[in-house]
Amino acid sequence: MGDKRKKTFMFIRLVSADGTGFFYVKRNSTKGLLEKLEFHKYDPRVNRHVFFT
Repeated sequence: MGDKRKKTFMFIRLVSADGTGFFYVKRNSTKGLLEKLEFHKYDPRVNRHVFFT
């Protein structure tokens, strides 16, 4: 007997804009997810803060 409820969140993979292949995983709500997410976070491969989309 499985759970019949719909998932209320999903996992999103934020990839570095510098193209290093480094990524963060963020848990986000499925309600109201219409815009593209973009965060300014630290990328250890280039040793500075870059945008993650």
